[in-house]
Amino acid sequence: MSRQVFLYDPPDRFVAGTVGLPGRRTFYLQASAGARVTSVALEKTQVAALAERMDELLDEVVRRSGGSASVPAVTPADVLDTEPLQTPVDEEFRVGTMALAWDGSDQRMIVEAQALVELEAETDEDLAAAEEQMLQDEENGPPVLRVRLTGAQARSFAKRAMEVVDAGRPPCPLCSLPLDPEGHVCPRQNGYRR
Repeated sequence: MSRQVFLYDPPDRFVAGTVGLPGRRTFYLQASAGARVTSVALEKTQVAALAERMDELLDEVVRRSGGSASVPAVTPADVLDTEPLQTPVDEEFRVGTMALAWDGSDQRMIVEAQALVELEAETDEDLAAAEEQMLQDEENGPPVLRVRLTGAQARSFAKRAMEVVDAGRPPCPLCSLPLDPEGHVCPRQNGYRR
């Protein structure tokens, strides 16, 4: 069976979003073009890391180009996407590995999210070799979502993604752990409930 590649070049929409209540949310990346929609699940920390790295890469592109790259310094209001995920949200796969790149010739951000794969190996060296072989296998590798974004689309994605991450449970003012609606046992309060 050949590798399944969900390619969006360019997407009509590429967003991070959630399904569920704070504390029990499932995070998704969702790309769409016309009637075609692809949703992949991932962890909250992966969404935050992706958004931060995208902003950092875009800032570096602007810096290196001396401001001549087609990358806005901030998210343009006309590309800001605040709409919910398209429903139904059908998970294609759970993300394991992500990668970012900037294509200078096309002035596009390339985002890749590859399916989580469990590998077994006897030693750490065998595991590293198996991982490298799997990542390089374009024919039989795990499914991948590949999206090519303009600088404005990438800024919009990063802004929304950080807003989605920050929209969860508020942090405890003492320990910074998330507050649960059922109560919070704060380690800085020696176990007393607030």
